[in-house]
Amino acid sequence: MILVNTDYIAGRELTMLGLVKGSTIQSKHIGKDIGESFKTLVGGELRAYTQMMDEARALATQRMVAEAEAMGADAVVNVRYASAAVMQGAAEVMAYGTAVRFR
Repeated sequence: MILVNTDYIAGRELTMLGLVKGSTIQSKHIGKDIGESFKTLVGGELRAYTQMMDEARALATQRMVAEAEAMGADAVVNVRYASAAVMQGAAEVMAYGTAVRFR
């Protein structure tokens, strides 16, 4: 599956199939949450949250690709990511784009 953040793929004619998306809500356990809150006192990267968001993006992408494959897509164009805090220590990540088939 080809994923691009442009609305075209060079050298290919595309037939639009429709919107596809994938999402997940992730959180860290209370021990990591407390540990990371201490880190905010001194500054620096919150590695546990960076890892959580990386995992969430990967899972959301996998779900978007599965939806595109179910539609018979060859690629997804205009891939975008959005995230939002759902509650303290938990975030939703959504991947979305347009499923296309090559002509």
